[in-house]
Amino acid sequence: MARKEALNKLKQVLIGRREALRAALMGDLSLLNELKNEAFSDVFDAALDNANDDISTQLLEVEAKELAQIDLALERMKDGQYGTCEACEKPIPLSRLQALPFVTMCIECQRESEKRSSNSWDRYGRSQSHASFD
Repeated sequence: MARKEALNKLKQVLIGRREALRAALMGDLSLLNELKNEAFSDVFDAALDNANDDISTQLLEVEAKELAQIDLALERMKDGQYGTCEACEKPIPLSRLQALPFVTMCIECQRESEKRSSNSWDRYGRSQSHASFD
């Protein structure tokens, strides 16, 4: 019963974080639109605004990715799959879920997945399957 209670608490954490991210995304989008509509007074202002646009865009991407992960976690809760590793189907430890409530794999499977994906690229960023050593 303790795991079920902990999962219910995590659901509330995820819902709260989702609402906070949605509000942040709306604010970031408004700010980005506001910056794009401002007239530049000189070259330095234009450069600063471009840098701010880049940072805001990157922040939007990070927030949108986290929001998608949270939505997936909430969907897995609805389906009864939350807290179960997608790869090995074993329960994900509560300590891991409490640290990263939107994870879908246990730490062992996550490490293996990352190892496989990092091994598929050479040091120049080329796919190993297409790398040539002539």
